[in-house]
Amino acid sequence: MASPFPEPGLVRLRRIWRQPFALILMGIALCGCSFDLGSLMPEKDKPQEAPKAAAAPDSAVSAANVTEAQTHTARAQALAKSGETQAALDEFNRAVALDPYNAQALYGRALLYQGNNEHDFAIADFGAANGLNPQKAEPLLGRAVSYLAIGKVKEAAADLDEASEADPHNAQVWTTRGQAYERLGDKTKAAASYNKAVALRPRDDAARSGLARVGG
Repeated sequence: MASPFPEPGLVRLRRIWRQPFALILMGIALCGCSFDLGSLMPEKDKPQEAPKAAAAPDSAVSAANVTEAQTHTARAQALAKSGETQAALDEFNRAVALDPYNAQALYGRALLYQGNNEHDFAIADFGAANGLNPQKAEPLLGRAVSYLAIGKVKEAAADLDEASEADPHNAQVWTTRGQAYERLGDKTKAAASYNKAVALRPRDDAARSGLARVGG
């Protein structure tokens, strides 16, 4: 999947991270996830219909708000892809204020928070996006990366277990799961995860290095 940031912007974001392991995670989070989350939304909700929660009769979100939020979300995605991250964050904030059920805006904002090392905010937004799309791997992967960054390795492993069931063909999920279990000292699960990542993406250097470390 193409990076949501142009290469110079991605390089700047990577400098935020100080430890080699965190650099690996940053690459997973930002290279592997797109701000365009149309794939996360149910087909019947694309492109203009609101998620079910927003369309419920007792919802406080009006149809006009949903439409305006989608406009802000699209603008934010374009700004993020061009490297204008602060302007993108402002647009995502407007979108979420108008429609708290906008999974695309929540997920996109979470990626920006993660890139700024604001992991508590990122975890909250990834969690909200996951609640709206419970069978999708991307929000779980994103939240796991932030959990790992702040040392909540067990929480990350739980998210990655769920993500690997939701999308067993996602090599990035398996690589990150391997890293989580390696940090937990479970070399068996780490090796199994790295092996699956390499099988799916033979040139995955992070997975290959991890496999060598755990003796898989």
